[in-house]
Amino acid sequence: MGVRIGINALFLVPGDVGGAEVYFLNTVRSLLRSNGDTEFVIFTTRDNDAYLQKELSEFQGVKFIRLNFNASCRPLRIIAEQTLLPFMVGKKKVDLLWSPGYTAPGICRCPQVVTIFDLQYKSHPEDLSFMERITLDTLVRISCRICKAVITISDFSKSEVVRWNMTSEDRVWPVHLGVDPDFAVNTSGGKIINDICPSLPAGRPFILCVAHSYPHKKLHVLIDAFSKIHQDITHHLVLIGKPRRGEEDVQKSLEMMSHPEKVHRLHGVSFDGLKALYQAADIFVLPSVYEGFGLPVLEAMMAGVPVITSRMASLPEVGGDHAVYVETETAEGFARSILDVSGWEEGKKEQWIVAARKWAETFTWEKSADKTMKVFQQVLKADAN
Repeated sequence: MGVRIGINALFLVPGDVGGAEVYFLNTVRSLLRSNGDTEFVIFTTRDNDAYLQKELSEFQGVKFIRLNFNASCRPLRIIAEQTLLPFMVGKKKVDLLWSPGYTAPGICRCPQVVTIFDLQYKSHPEDLSFMERITLDTLVRISCRICKAVITISDFSKSEVVRWNMTSEDRVWPVHLGVDPDFAVNTSGGKIINDICPSLPAGRPFILCVAHSYPHKKLHVLIDAFSKIHQDITHHLVLIGKPRRGEEDVQKSLEMMSHPEKVHRLHGVSFDGLKALYQAADIFVLPSVYEGFGLPVLEAMMAGVPVITSRMASLPEVGGDHAVYVETETAEGFARSILDVSGWEEGKKEQWIVAARKWAETFTWEKSADKTMKVFQQVLKADAN
């Protein structure tokens, strides 16, 4: 019998965990596609089992074990992950358990690997309540200490895990994310865009940002920047993301605008809608000052949009030499960069887009899954000795 790898999907609430869901689905698909001799067992919940079975229905070498609770109830999820999950892992004779959502069981019969996306709750505690921070920090520290390996999604995130003394450096493996090449496939998005954002004037250029309104995403800074220059450019501003703990600042910035009708907010956008908006955008801006990876940067590059962002956290690692970095993470800094990029000649813009897309194409989910599997194999080899 081959190796049996368990995958802890208890964290996944469909449509609610953002980039973690993209990471999970694409990494698992690539793992299943390239490791046919390995048996995978995915532990699911009442509210994600049917969704995951549908998303992964093309693969034969995977089993689904549903635990009888809802992942959307976080306290219940924590209890189930620490009690019911390790029991089921032992019952199904799993050789290794991978937890791709920050936390893992404190006790388990087999070796474990955990993925830590970032430690933003340490650098930006305002993103969570006090109780959420304490609970998450406790669970992450336990997970990092008991797991044989910790996967991070960037070199920056690895440095954060080490800096905050979660575990030793030699147990942390940075594995970059991939980007869906379908973002580069042209779509006739005019009708799609009109359907999802009818308030956006047809043919009017727009600036796009994809981010929930967490405080560290600094959406209010982008709105303030746009407010300073909206009379100097013909663009509108389209924001895709759900309201979060930084929403109060966003609303204050919108209230200060002289023409708030130029700002359009969307959430729950489908993949086709997101792709259409990326491809139709004139400029993509991510004003965040903390990202474990910053996948929207690569998605925009793949879609053929110039990217403006900050030099903070992992963003220079992901953007390389192919993003425009603001001099200061202020409204004035973003306003200057937007004015600069909006004034590019067509030839310069096209050269920039071609080079940025080539850079983005080097980030693939196949590479990510291959490196992830190598971590599993290293852990299994060490456990056997």
